[in-house]
Amino acid sequence: MVEEKDKSTDALLKKSSLYQQYLAEREEVLRHKWLESEKAGRDIGLERALMDWVLNHRTKWRKNRQAARE
Repeated sequence: MVEEKDKSTDALLKKSSLYQQYLAEREEVLRHKWLESEKAGRDIGLERALMDWVLNHRTKWRKNRQAARE
């Protein structure tokens, strides 16, 4: 029963545009973390990478992503 519910939830999530947006942003944050950590010569941590990406890159990334869909 629980496994059946998990499958239907998984299917719903895969169709969800909000969840797809989350996954795409997560991937960008992880990429940003890697790049900035390489520049710093150490792991900058997820929280710092997330905040930096949101403050400095998210708006442009979203605009570019929206333009690519049109």
